[in-house]
Amino acid sequence: MPRLRLPRLRFKSIILLLVIFLVVTMALVDIRLTRVDAFSDLADRPANTMSSNWLLVGSDSRTGLSEEDAAKLSTGSGDFGQRTDTIMIAHIPVLGKPKLVSIPRDSFVDIPGNDKNKINAAFAFGGPQLLIDTVEKNTGIHIDHYAEIGFGGFAGVVDAVGGIEMCPEEAIDDPLAGLNIQAGCQKFDGAGALGYVRTRATAQGDLDRVERQREFMSALMGRLKSPAVWLNPYRWIRLANAGTKAVFVGDGDHVWHLTWLMLRMLFGSDSLTVPTSGAMDTGYAGNVLLWDEVEAPALFAELR
Repeated sequence: MPRLRLPRLRFKSIILLLVIFLVVTMALVDIRLTRVDAFSDLADRPANTMSSNWLLVGSDSRTGLSEEDAAKLSTGSGDFGQRTDTIMIAHIPVLGKPKLVSIPRDSFVDIPGNDKNKINAAFAFGGPQLLIDTVEKNTGIHIDHYAEIGFGGFAGVVDAVGGIEMCPEEAIDDPLAGLNIQAGCQKFDGAGALGYVRTRATAQGDLDRVERQREFMSALMGRLKSPAVWLNPYRWIRLANAGTKAVFVGDGDHVWHLTWLMLRMLFGSDSLTVPTSGAMDTGYAGNVLLWDEVEAPALFAELR
């Protein structure tokens, strides 16, 4: 009796089905993204260039956190206002290696309409629009895209990929950030990673923190490249679900912009901090960091 043979899909057909699946998935994710009115209509913005620049913001928003979530993440609960714990520029050139540049949140800068203050106060005064205007005015860099994530969303993304490994060089005990770790390589879940990038309980405070934030970004990109994630549909589904709940983007940004950013960053980036030249006590704004008058402008010129 002859055996029945099921028709075999050709290789091109399989590729076509995968492409259709990816397109449909991206469309569904794009629909679920939360968009914010991030860009003002000011006429004197810096000139656009062939490169693209993302402003990546980690806010201290507790939106959506229950009392239990707030306790687990050691964020406190209630209305604390809203400032930015993380401010980075991801510079994506047409050719060459991307740059991930941290702007210390205590940087003392001109905030349009509000005199000089810490740069993270711009977000509290006027949300994403004023923060972008402040970054552009003080750096001369045109910001093309915006992405923001709050406390709960940050932890959710880390947990969605199954945690990440980082290697702190020193032990850190910071009850305010819910962090008590030893030196050496170890795995962090969402709550632990959030505490690690939030803490200022080390010798250089905010300057140490921005280095840990970039260490986190590198570790997350490494985790996303691992077969345990990109060969695991469950991880991608969890990541897509967590990401759409967690990430706020500019009103002109789409999932394909985020995908391109991620793909470029996956292959490595140069990691820098805006050069500073010391601190100053202002009284009304507290202790602030001053940008180096020579090295900081030189760095910004490279990103234009």
